Order: sequence, then C-alpha cells, then structure tokens
Amino acid sequence: MDNSNTDRWLGVLLDGRYEPLEVIGTGGMAKVYRGYDHLLNRYVAIKFLRPDKANEEELRLRFKKEGQAVAKLSHPNIVSVYDVSRSPEEDYIVMELVEGVTLKQYMQSDGPLPYDTCAHVALQIARALSHAHSKGIVHRDIKPQNVLIDPNGTAKVADFGIAYLESALGENNDVGLGSVHYVSPEQAQGLPADARSDVYSLGVVLYEMLSGALPYTGDTPEAVARQHVLATPTPLRELAPDVPEELERIVSRAMEQDIAARYQSADEMIGDLEAYLSVIEAPEDLVEYDPSLLPPNVEPVGRSGELPRESYLRRHRRSTKVSLLVGVFLSLAFAAAAFYVLWEPLGLHEIFMDPVKISIPSFVGSNAQDLINNRELTRIYNFTVEREISPDVEEDVVIRQDPPSGKNLTKESKGIDVKLTVSAGARVIEVPDVVNQRYTDAVSTLLNSGFYTDLRYDVSNTVTVDYVISTSPEAGDKIPVGATVYVTVSSGTNIVSVPMPNLIGLTREAARARIENSNLALGNVTYVESTAPAGYVVWQSVEANTSVEEHSKIYLQISMGPGGNGG
Repeated sequence: MDNSNTDRWLGVLLDGRYEPLEVIGTGGMAKVYRGYDHLLNRYVAIKFLRPDKANEEELRLRFKKEGQAVAKLSHPNIVSVYDVSRSPEEDYIVMELVEGVTLKQYMQSDGPLPYDTCAHVALQIARALSHAHSKGIVHRDIKPQNVLIDPNGTAKVADFGIAYLESALGENNDVGLGSVHYVSPEQAQGLPADARSDVYSLGVVLYEMLSGALPYTGDTPEAVARQHVLATPTPLRELAPDVPEELERIVSRAMEQDIAARYQSADEMIGDLEAYLSVIEAPEDLVEYDPSLLPPNVEPVGRSGELPRESYLRRHRRSTKVSLLVGVFLSLAFAAAAFYVLWEPLGLHEIFMDPVKISIPSFVGSNAQDLINNRELTRIYNFTVEREISPDVEEDVVIRQDPPSGKNLTKESKGIDVKLTVSAGARVIEVPDVVNQRYTDAVSTLLNSGFYTDLRYDVSNTVTVDYVISTSPEAGDKIPVGATVYVTVSSGTNIVSVPMPNLIGLTREAARARIENSNLALGNVTYVESTAPAGYVVWQSVEANTSVEEHSKIYLQISMGPGGNGG
C-alpha cells in the first residue's frame, strides 16, 4: 500500500457526494482518481493537490481560483470542470471523466497518423483554445499529454489553469513532463505567455503528429528551450515528404519564432485548417461537369482525377461559392457568369437544381454530448450549447432547441446552425449568512436550507466562543443543494491542547468514543489490508501521547484483515 496522505481519500465520501475509487494518474502537482458522484449518479475524475503542496496556502487559493475560472468553460473539445473543493482541508477539482487515451499514447500506439487525421485533431484543439482565449484563459502547456482522445475520436484538451500554477512553481522545468519540447520562444525566455503562445505549442504538436518527430531535442531542458528561441527546425517535408504543402505552411506559420509573424489567434489557424479539410473532404459528386469542355492538360475534379491541392486552395480562399473550375481560365469564368445571369430568367434553377429541404428533428431529451459527438449529425448541423440550471432535468440533457423541431430549412453547404439549451444539472441556491450566530442556530439554518454542514474550530480574538467566524462557501455564494458548507466556529482567544490518546488496537466505535472524550473529532476512516485482525485500528493520524489542538480531526486506518476480506 502507498502510505502517502492522498490514499486516505480512497473510498471516502467528499462533500457528501464524491467518492474516489482508484488512482488513474499522477503529475507534478496533483494525483488523479477515478471517482463517483453520488448526487448525479455518474463517474468523474477527481484531481487532488499534491500533499507536499497542500501546506502552501497561496498555492491552495490559486488552485481553487484557477479551477473556478476553468469551470466557466463549456466546449465539446475541453474536459469539463464540474466542481471545485470548498473544504478548508482537502483541495481537489472534479472533472469530466474521459474514457480514452492521451494524444501521446494515440500517436505511439497507432504509429504515423494519416495527414487528414492530424489536421482534424489540430482543428479540434484549436477550437478548444479559441473558446478558452475568448474567456481570457491561456493554457500555457499544450502538449500531447494534455490532450485526450475519446472512443469516438473527439479530442479534448485538459488541464486548463493547472498549467499556470505549474509554471508559477517552476514545475514545468522538469523535462520528464515533456513541456519543454512544446514551449513557445517567449515562454522559454521567461516572458509572459498569451494566446499566441498556445498557437505555437499547437504548431509543435501538429509537427510531431505529421512527422513522428519533435522539432527540437537536447540533453537538457535548457538546451531544448534555447533551440526554440534560436534554432530552425528541420523542414517538415524533409522528414515526411508526402505531407501536403498546405499543412507544412500551416505548421510553419504556427511555429514562427517571431510572435508578430505567427498566427495572431487560434481563429486564424482554424480558418486555414478548415480550408485545407474542406478540399480533401469535398464529395466526389459535388460538381457535375462535361469533360469535353475542359481545356487541354487539365484533369477534372472528382471521379477522374484531382486538381493540384495548392492551386485549389488559392482559388478556394478567393471564393467558396463558385464552381471549382471558375477563376482558372477566363473563358470558363465568362461562361459561368453568363450561365448565372440566365439562371433565374430562363428557369434554369428549376431544371438543374432541387434544393435540399430538411425537417429539423427534435433533439429535446437527448444527451448533448452524444449529439455533438455524432459525426453523421454534425455533417448536417452546427450545434452550439447554452447551459441553464434545471432542477428537474438531468445534467447535459437538452431542454430546448432553436430552430424548433419540425421547421423546414434548406441545407447550407456549411451546415444548419442549431442552438441547444442544455440542463446544467442540480439546482443551486445562495448560502445564507450565519456569521456571528451561535453555531447551533447556524447549523439549523443551513440544514433547513438544504445543505450539509461540517464544523471546524479556530481561535478568535473578536468572535465569542461557540459563535460562527466564517463559512466556506461564503454567504451569497450559489452552490448546489446538498453540498457541504464548512462552518468555522470560535474556540475563544486561547489555543487549548489535549493529549492524543492511543487508539491502536481499538474497534472503530471504541476509538470514536475515546476521541470524543478527549474533545477531538473523528475524521475520515479508511480500511486497509493488514495482518492485524479485521475491524481494529492500525494507524492514527496523530501519534499517541503527543499534544494536539482541541477539536482537531483525527483520521484512522482500520484493518480489513489479510487479503482485505475481513471487516
């Protein structure tokens, strides 16, 4: 068994709802558990602040602040943050549990990825960045390890905000994290990062996906960082000669060392990626043509061949609403213009074109994530999501849609825009103000409001003994019904210490009685495998016969017997 402090969370109910079940990952700042949310009946990921960092008060505050900021992001390509711990003792963030692999693992297991797959993944990451940047949040640590690929092939960017804290702590200097291989030149020089820094890192990720190699390597993190500032990477097509020139151009611009020459936003990069993908994904029967009209030496687009991609892209950027061959030759341009002029007067539109009408189906009652991840639907509909608190509708279920079901619309080439109003889940209410109330009255008020309570005691020179000093969350904060409000109660002006009793070898109830008789409180209890008889205490968080502050919580480990079959 790992005896680190975080293991005491296994199987413990946090804030009355979250139960960590197993460790699924560790990092420089945190350990991640697969967990279960008993209030909303779903599996989640729970990220705990690393124990050796949990004693740094400034870091704890920033950890929670960053988590709360990221919780405001709502995008299908961003791992959702559901909740942030409000406990004075435990620091954790509750997130969407993505069943899948990291992009790094995906690249390693599948070998070189198809170029269109690379572009699709980069586009999804860029869309995630665009959304975050629009909310004023910069990731600062885009790398394959921070991108998850779910079973449907959807890319989801993780660890927004956490990277900021790691950067502040110098955690990202560890080459084992891999961050230095993707760091922007300005970050490598210790300068502030902005949205364009994320774009640079995405460029490096795309370079690696396309070539299977990193642009810069070295024996030390410092050596790699210097190359980002001073060196020039091996041209992409030298490593992978078949990479389309347009993708190489996109990578080169994203990885410009001069920040002013780089894409100035994720949206700019999105535009070029979408233009590239619109070409390679154009359906073969998009344009009907008469081969006899084609000038010499020009291959038709579609079933019989393909125009050079670079030529098409140049024309595509000039216009997306004309024939694929218009603009190449003046004669065809003139013919197309004449055809357009006569289109309606001669009724040609009725002869040649039958507009596709679509009756909008009902999406109400469906899971929004299932809709967004359904590739057949997203070929037709462009879904946007707006969340709304709904006490009677399960989280992520569609409440309303616009346009409504049954409406007939003409299918546009870029898809039909559909706005989904989605349930945000549990009802939230304001925390009542119970500061300066007697703790018994405060607890009664909070319970009647629908909250759980957890009492903590602290010394105060201004608040009377047994009266409330503060609550967390504070009065006026909106939190879900059934959440825990932590109440700090005055223990007076003097710190009272009591001797810690010996609890080893006692049953749980005997230990609880001895704890309470010593004016202490029983904290979390964890059951562990042990050679000791099942049901008896084998560890206590404070050593026996030492002094401990009155009302402190005492945590216990109780034996399940050898093999964990007792208890």
